[in-house]
This record gives sequence, structure tokens and C-alpha cells, in this order.
Amino acid sequence: MKDTGGPAFPAHPSALGDHDGMTLRDYFAANAMQAFAKNVGWESDRIWFEDIAKAAYRMADAMLKARNQ
Repeated sequence: MKDTGGPAFPAHPSALGDHDGMTLRDYFAANAMQAFAKNVGWESDRIWFEDIAKAAYRMADAMLKARNQ
């Protein structure tokens, strides 16, 4: 299982019920995706969207690895 980094915005357990919200990995990936998309552009061919998403999670995984060193 991938290291998710835990919740990005921790809250008291009762505040979210059974859901922990966005993980730190998802938060990192979302921010990386925005930077990648800015360079490629949202109006580009949609074939890039899957590549951008995969690259964003690779960046997030690298960020989590660096964070844990």
C-alpha cells in the first residue's frame, strides 16, 4: 500500500465521521497537477490529462519520500 502521508487537514475524529478527508498524498498530487497543467494548458489535447495525473502522483510520492528522510 502506498504511503498516503495521513490526512492533509487533520480534524477531530468525530468531525468527519468515518472519512478522514483528503490525504496528504492527494493534496501534494493536486498541487503538482496544477503546476503541470499550467505548463501544458487545459485547452490542450485531452490525451495529456492521464499523463498529467500520473506524473502528479509520482511527484507526490517523491515528496512523501523526501519528507520521511
